[in-house]
Amino acid sequence: MAEKLKITLVKSPIGAIPKQRATVEALGLKKLQKTVELPDNAAVRGMIQNVRHLVKVEEI
Repeated sequence: MAEKLKITLVKSPIGAIPKQRATVEALGLKKLQKTVELPDNAAVRGMIQNVRHLVKVEEI
């Protein structure tokens, strides 16, 4: 596993269910095309899995 993950919001969560919108917000993504770097752990991987259709993930 990589040490960090680079997560970019590529699709708007407006039409998503509220739980997915909350997950995007919890990942620290507020605007389209914004990127955050988070540690690669099971909690973050689970959050990404929940909103995988809205984000793009790269291993660093």
